[in-house]
Order: sequence, then C-alpha cells, then structure tokens
Amino acid sequence: MAAAGEGGAPAGSYYQAVEEFFVSRRGDPLFLASADWILVHRWHSQGLPLRVVLRGIADALDSHAHSWSRGRKVGSLRYCAAEVDAACQRWRRALGFGEGVGVAAALRGFADAVEAARGLEPAAAAVAGEVAAALRAQAAQPEPQAWDAEGELEPWLRAQEARLVEALAGQAGPELLGRVEAEVEALMAPYRGRMPAPVLRRVGEDGRARRLLEAHGLPRLSLALVGEGVA
Repeated sequence: MAAAGEGGAPAGSYYQAVEEFFVSRRGDPLFLASADWILVHRWHSQGLPLRVVLRGIADALDSHAHSWSRGRKVGSLRYCAAEVDAACQRWRRALGFGEGVGVAAALRGFADAVEAARGLEPAAAAVAGEVAAALRAQAAQPEPQAWDAEGELEPWLRAQEARLVEALAGQAGPELLGRVEAEVEALMAPYRGRMPAPVLRRVGEDGRARRLLEAHGLPRLSLALVGEGVA
C-alpha cells in the first residue's frame, strides 16, 4: 500500500500534504478555503499522484515569484490549478507504459492480486472473480493506454474497486467494522469544520475502502500507484 505522502496515498494524508506544502511554499499561514478543498478532492479523485500535484503547485509558485505580481501573496490554491493540470499532462505522457504494454501489465497485476485475496466468503469471492475477469478483459484490449489517455480508466478502476469494497463490507463482522469506523473517525477529526461536507464524506469513504481492502490483502485499483511501485 502507499505510504503517507505518496501517489495514491490515503485521502487524509494526501489532503494534509497538499495543504502543508502550499502553506509552506506560500510563506505564511493560510488555511485552505472550501473551494480549495474541493480542488484537492478533484485531484485525488482523478488518481493524480501526490508528487505530480506538488510539482504543479511548486511550478505555479515559482512562476509567481518571478512575475510582476510577486509582491502580492497568492491567496488561493486555485492559482496553481493550471500548472497542476500541466504537470498531470506531462505525467500521463511520461508514464513509461509505452504502447499499452505497461497499462496491460498493470491491469493483469491487479487481477492477480484480486484472485489472491484472502478470507473471502462465497459471495465476496464471486464478486472478486468477476472483477478479476473484467480486469483481464480490459488488459486484453489492443490499446488500453488510449483509454487512460482520455482519463477514463481511473474512474472505471474505481468502479471495480467499489464492487469489491461493497462485497467486503457485506461479509465484515462487527469487530472489523468497529475497528474501521474508529480509525476513520480519527482520520476525519482534524478536518471537521474545515472541509466541505461532501469532501469530508469522501475522505471517510476512502478510509473505509482502504482498510477493508487491506484486511484481505487487496490493493487499491489505481494506475497512480503503479508509478510509485506500491500497487
């Protein structure tokens, strides 16, 4: 699994790292506004590795430092959005997957991991089998990297992951569910009253999903993790 601060990191550490980096580079304390949290949520939901987002923020603030307006502080993370988008495009072009081989291999690796999941009861095992088959079918497409270039593969992978998480939640006992909820509540506590409710809810959902998958030896299904070697 991804360590805190890496691409594909748990939502809480991802959001925290973006905020701390932006505030430190800006040069004085500034809490993120609701619109800024929504922007971070979009980057995280798109599967952008944290290092790519931080590169974009750094590029934007470096550019500002050499601009005619450098005497004015950057007031919002939204100032960095264009450079983060540019960094995202460079990352996609430089994934190193090349001619679809890497994307296909990553999808097959996800399928292998799903098939090796531990502790699955019959209903969850059936869902896992369907997800693994879907991953292998997508890997067999002539040019799977073309789908990723359009930004459609990450949402599809998240949908497959959601099927697994729903099945795992259905078989989880009260002890596991209680532990997961306690850990998620601790994760969300620093952000209550600071994040918009929909974003906070997404942080909680991410935390639950990650913990349920980890309990059965399953990875997050995200190409962002492949580039970090943590898939």
